[in-house]
Amino acid sequence: MMRSLLLAVSLFGLVAQLLAQKQVEEPGLEVCFKKRGLEGCFVVLDPRTETLHVYNPKRAEERFLPASTFKIPMALIGLDTGAVRDVDEVIPYGGTKEWMKEWERDMNLKEAMKLSNVAIFHQVAKRIGLERLKTHLTAFKYGNEQTGEDIGRRFWLEGPMEISALGQVDFLRRLTAGELPLKKETLEAVKVLTFYETKADAVIYGKTGWSGTKGDQIGWWVGWVDKGGRSYPFALNARIPSMEDAKKRIPTALECLEVLGIW
Repeated sequence: MMRSLLLAVSLFGLVAQLLAQKQVEEPGLEVCFKKRGLEGCFVVLDPRTETLHVYNPKRAEERFLPASTFKIPMALIGLDTGAVRDVDEVIPYGGTKEWMKEWERDMNLKEAMKLSNVAIFHQVAKRIGLERLKTHLTAFKYGNEQTGEDIGRRFWLEGPMEISALGQVDFLRRLTAGELPLKKETLEAVKVLTFYETKADAVIYGKTGWSGTKGDQIGWWVGWVDKGGRSYPFALNARIPSMEDAKKRIPTALECLEVLGIW
């Protein structure tokens, strides 16, 4: 009962925050998706005007499995709680048989994030433990905050964890604004893990995600652009029926950011 009440309060708070921000629909971004044959949505927050720029607002409100984008909050929790000493600590992968053979070896968080190693982050989740995960996800107001009761399950890939593109952007806004209950050095460490590219006066950080059943797979690229002393959190969500479509996530998001004059 108490868990349900806390969840309801958390969701109310998120809705209130999103309503406080002006939303502008950006139908012109459709070309960025159509030219690549993608069906999806894009959201970015402009902190200068507190305006959410949204393409396909209906889909942007829909919750999906976070897939490997959940490695951002998982890394934050692991580092902040000391479950992982630092980004260089080598973590045993657990000896499990994985979809990618490259995941079947021990590695540190930097390499694990780059390779999106499910096995390593599964071990991180086990180190954190179910109760600490639940506590932090409630504090983060992350998606539906649901992990299930079995830490052995990969709940960010199989459920019940879900989050919307709007929810991703709100989480990243609070992260980059220093509004989450985390040490400052934890955010700096996660910047190392998620760094993507520097261009002129801007730096972009991001994490991909991809999960779901065949023919109905969900793809993500979420992150933020640091530019002019401000952070612009963004999220792309798209239907990904094939490996070729998965390759289109980052180029599509980058073009959306370029069209809006952010990147």
